[in-house]
Amino acid sequence: MNYPKILEEHRIQRLQPKSGTLRIVMDTDTFNEIDDQFAVVYALQSPERLQVEAFYAAPFFNDLSTSPKDGMEKSYRELHKILDLMNRTEIPVYPGSERYLPGPETPVESEAARNLIERALASSPEDPLYVVAIGAITNVASAILMNPSIINNIVVVWLGGHALHWQDTREFNLEQDIHAARVILDSGVPLVLIPCHGAASNLKTTLAEIEAYVKDSGVVGKYLYETYRNCHPDHFAYSRIIWDISTIAYLVNDQHTPSVLISSPVLSDDARWSVDNYRHFIRYVTHVERDPIFRDLFLKIKP
Repeated sequence: MNYPKILEEHRIQRLQPKSGTLRIVMDTDTFNEIDDQFAVVYALQSPERLQVEAFYAAPFFNDLSTSPKDGMEKSYRELHKILDLMNRTEIPVYPGSERYLPGPETPVESEAARNLIERALASSPEDPLYVVAIGAITNVASAILMNPSIINNIVVVWLGGHALHWQDTREFNLEQDIHAARVILDSGVPLVLIPCHGAASNLKTTLAEIEAYVKDSGVVGKYLYETYRNCHPDHFAYSRIIWDISTIAYLVNDQHTPSVLISSPVLSDDARWSVDNYRHFIRYVTHVERDPIFRDLFLKIKP
């Protein structure tokens, strides 16, 4: 695949934190876990920083779905449920891919991919569209394969894989669609990569904390509390990582997610990282500050 060439100085400039309001779309496997719901709410409750233009339902396949298509459809319904609860039904939701990429250069057509292309083409390098991806990155990779020129007008913020020093990067978002992950890493699209273990894994919370600071925060607070409570049968000495809010935290206040520029890593077939210092730069989050992120989230959920 011949991707457009972005000058490295321009890519680095695009990867610098930007002031003001950012236009974003969110690509999420919302029904897969309980962290997507928190991330969706966090984004919608941060209008001082984020203008949410659309949501895309991402595929997933595990014990909660019978196929990637079923996972995507459940996520699509879950997104509508959250928007209904928040009275934000003016924001469109688009169904995404029904399967993972069948090959390294073969996209999967979907309403989500086509809408992403449309919004990206209406953007510019000076005012890029931020694509927040918190699931298998099939929809975003498909859009890039369908129209590679969009890499000039977007910045992808993806929670995917584990830290580079981890023994492997067999992480759910990444490993579901290795072909799609490689498109994101190899295409040269400006990318902010947030590792799961080694960075976002700091974002642990407990039922007691959610009960104290979220439960009584209106309809949405009650929904998030019940979602957390129902995620595990026994909450004694139990905590859970709310991984996906790391992406929103990066965009809201990058001081809470320290990062560096590194060469885009190479992804092997068996989901391991290797380094090639001659590849293009990406921004790589090295750490996630747990306390200020949850403080910001809890304050914003309050009615």
